[in-house]
Amino acid sequence: MAATAWIFSYKLKKNVSAEQFIARTKKLHDEVISKASGFISWEHYVQEAVWTDFVLWETAEDAENALTAGQGKEVTEAFYACIQMNTCKTLISQLVQRY
Repeated sequence: MAATAWIFSYKLKKNVSAEQFIARTKKLHDEVISKASGFISWEHYVQEAVWTDFVLWETAEDAENALTAGQGKEVTEAFYACIQMNTCKTLISQLVQRY
């Protein structure tokens, strides 16, 4: 059971296609995020132009440590270059109960 979730919502830059963004996300996932300790899964959802990501971690400590896992890496910069950062909202939440 996941103890911590990163929940991000954002819009893509106008010149970025969904396909291009997903390709960059997969590369970031494969090279960085999936290798971080405690990683469980990363899901994309989209409603109209707003994307929402759910990234699940085994522990709060794993989620905290992973915040800097991609720092300074080209693959991370390529991912963030797709996002309108002024639209980004972030929650880091602890699991309380699953039904």
